[in-house]
Amino acid sequence: MISEYVRLFKARGYMKRNLPFLYSWHAYVGYELDLYEAFKKPKTIMEVAEEHELKEDLLKRWVEVGGVIGYLKKKSKERYQTVKKFMVPSSKHNPRSTGVLLKEMMELHIPTLIKYPKMMKTEKKEQFNQKEHGMVVAQTSSLLEQLAIPRVMKVMKKAKPKTVVDVGCGSGGYLLKLSQKFPKAQMLGIELNEDVAEEASKNCQKQKQVEIICEDVHKWSPEDKVDFVMLNNILHYISPNDRTELFKKISEWLPPKGTLSVVSPIHNSKHGGQFSSVFNSFFTAFDNLYPLPSEDDLKDQANTAGLKVEKMQPVIREGGWYQITFTKLK
Repeated sequence: MISEYVRLFKARGYMKRNLPFLYSWHAYVGYELDLYEAFKKPKTIMEVAEEHELKEDLLKRWVEVGGVIGYLKKKSKERYQTVKKFMVPSSKHNPRSTGVLLKEMMELHIPTLIKYPKMMKTEKKEQFNQKEHGMVVAQTSSLLEQLAIPRVMKVMKKAKPKTVVDVGCGSGGYLLKLSQKFPKAQMLGIELNEDVAEEASKNCQKQKQVEIICEDVHKWSPEDKVDFVMLNNILHYISPNDRTELFKKISEWLPPKGTLSVVSPIHNSKHGGQFSSVFNSFFTAFDNLYPLPSEDDLKDQANTAGLKVEKMQPVIREGGWYQITFTKLK
């Protein structure tokens, strides 16, 4: 009898802990189909189903869930309206919508983690497809930029660089903001994904001192020394051995007292242990993605490359994200 109560207690516990997923699922579907925008003004389920060519029975279930969790409210004449707009993602047409984070989580992270039992019994891992997911990942990284850029700006203000290189520049968010703050610095963005590099060029086209190139950083080197180098949210694309080699390479680019700024989650960090452990689980499931570095890993790689860790500042404490400043010793 006691064992049955324990079994029931565990089952209820799992159900309660899974309730937050309902909110994420509803927000993801709403973002992907732009349904919160569709119900911006009171409308019936039939009206929205016809306007957006959606299955009415499935839309009805989504609306019912929205009513239960408080994202939608029933009005007169069987009409429904989006409420709590602060809690739901903005339209998919908004390039700054937080919905891209849900998209990455639901379409990439969760499906990958669900495959863990099968992968643990075989030799085969997942393969991260840059062309398929590169743009979404670049967009989610831009959300982090809003919090990380002020940190990087402080470091750059102190360093006073004339030349800046952003390795793995993504859609150019860092370069765009930093070039506006430091208009006299010449800036170069290196991006491996051709589509993302093109997007970065468009985003930075008004900043004449910014240049974007589509290159593999392992095969590229600058013609002259670079005062300030950035590695923002890309270490998990680089194997631990290659990270050491990349740090050595960047050290060669830098003059004495030159600066390297890294933004990355840190494994086993003081803050954000839960999230960094999940990130590590996700990255390890891929043949071409790699575990996060620990603080000791970064110090060892820095020492090998003739760099010194000057400062580690949390960017998102709950996520284990840090901005780390390195300087060239000689």
